[in-house]
Amino acid sequence: MKITRLFDFLEHQLRNSPRPDSIVMKRHGEWQKISTEEYVIKANAISRGFLNLGVKHGDKIAIASTTNRTEWNLLDIGLQQIGCISIPVYPTISPSDYAYIFNDAEVKFAFVSDADLYEKIISVKDQIPSLVSVYTFDNVEGVPNLNEILDLGSDAENQHEVDAVKQQVKPEDLVTIIYTSGTTGKPKGVMLSHQNVVSNVLNSTPRIPKFKDENPKALSFLPLCHIFERMLIYLYIYNGIGIYYAENMETIGDNLKEIHPDVMTVVPRLVEKVYAKIYDKGASAGGIKTKIFMWALKLVEDYQPYGNQSFIWKIKHKIADIIVFKKWREGVGGNLTCMVSGSAALSPRLNRMFWGAGIPILEGYGLTETSPVISVNSMDKSGFGIGMVGKPIDGVEVKLAEDGEILVKGPNVMMGYYNKPDLTQEVMTPDGYFKTGDIGEFINGNLKITDRKKEIFKTSGGKYIAPQNMENDYKQSRFIEQIMVVGENEKMPCALIQPNFENIAAWAKSENISIPSSKEEIVKDKNVMDLIQKELEPHNTSYGHWEQVKQFRLTPIEWSIDGGELTPTLKLKRRVILDKYKDLYKEMYDHFPGE
Repeated sequence: MKITRLFDFLEHQLRNSPRPDSIVMKRHGEWQKISTEEYVIKANAISRGFLNLGVKHGDKIAIASTTNRTEWNLLDIGLQQIGCISIPVYPTISPSDYAYIFNDAEVKFAFVSDADLYEKIISVKDQIPSLVSVYTFDNVEGVPNLNEILDLGSDAENQHEVDAVKQQVKPEDLVTIIYTSGTTGKPKGVMLSHQNVVSNVLNSTPRIPKFKDENPKALSFLPLCHIFERMLIYLYIYNGIGIYYAENMETIGDNLKEIHPDVMTVVPRLVEKVYAKIYDKGASAGGIKTKIFMWALKLVEDYQPYGNQSFIWKIKHKIADIIVFKKWREGVGGNLTCMVSGSAALSPRLNRMFWGAGIPILEGYGLTETSPVISVNSMDKSGFGIGMVGKPIDGVEVKLAEDGEILVKGPNVMMGYYNKPDLTQEVMTPDGYFKTGDIGEFINGNLKITDRKKEIFKTSGGKYIAPQNMENDYKQSRFIEQIMVVGENEKMPCALIQPNFENIAAWAKSENISIPSSKEEIVKDKNVMDLIQKELEPHNTSYGHWEQVKQFRLTPIEWSIDGGELTPTLKLKRRVILDKYKDLYKEMYDHFPGE
């Protein structure tokens, strides 16, 4: 069958590779599977239920869930089949943001996972004239539930109506509006058609590596409201890969060992956290165990995948693998063929070490506006490079503007920003290329992202600073949880740093150093400041004199999504952080040493 609409992927799986575990989630301590056949049956019931409710082609339906769960997928397919437009929304946004998005999109119904999200939306419902009702996935007393839609569609006699409506859905039809969280300002609604996302799935499929298991499984935990994970869900369905949802961020380690997945998607911050735990465990083992651990790390910190390592190195690596790296692989389930990383740049050093440990990480690149994949590494020498994001996928044209900005054209490029034609025009070139806002270069046909165009700033001395690469280097310290390099129009760059308090406490204990008990005092403590300065110095030496971070201040509050400092994909909200810590910023530059 020819696949032209998103719901065709499920029909494809039913015909070609039906699974007993098409989608699986853990409920009440047990993994509950939905087969491909049950997936189809329930999605059809939802479609029928909506038709019986009076929902029409083009109606906007919002979905928000605190965790990934099967109801999200059932609802997604059920809506697509009758030509509705889904509005996936992050659960962490404020009530006022819900009101803005729902009004902008003219949302008719909203479906949320739980009572807390229901209350959040109900608190602003009177501000949203288009919103008829809010339903929940969980059973909440006195609140409409998704099961009511399933009950409305339980009689399959009018399935012919669904089939007739499905035939009217065209590849070029708008299927979803995704409001980008953004680092500043109001969110923008990115309009994506069936064709946009379908093309991205089909053209990304050749990059899937060969799995050891004949019935591969994927662990999913990145939010489904983000196009990265959502597109991959369709890709898994198309390629007959079982989808297992992690319970939450805290249980990923346990879920990996329960599921033994073949593939999972990650963001760099998760990789950094996994490595930090591995490092702390190895460093605290003591004696010969710690010495062996450190020797193994040193062995792979410059590892070059597909390189020509010496015979002696290979013997050493075999020993390190048996003693050290085998345990790393067991910690991530023991069956991973690869992890796929997106959303932000991954530290090259970390990537080398994970490859050296037998846990390959493939970096990809894309944006919501490109559905999302533009390029991705593959597991072959010609299509892979540490610090690069691979070759563009089939059907996608990439070129560089005079200033190095990455420009993209292809069937994956969005229809435009909803209700914002002027803004849409701003991001398109006269010859139809989308302006990504990222700076890059090609190396042997592989794309390398060098920085965000909007994040590069100039010092008062006229020197350009690319903060993202610097931040990735500095974050290799286990004592630095987050860091933001600042200094636009200032003499030299400085940094705001959110320290890892747990690792600092462990360090102080091991060194028999007394530090304050409160975070507010820890960030001012001289011993801690000296420690962080010492951690910055090795990385400073790799930068020009004008780039080096000479002054910094530590922040006592953890930067988080809920706190507003991070986007839902864990990127820095730079303006928010600058505003929140403007006094520390002023203090740094008031006390900046003479140069």
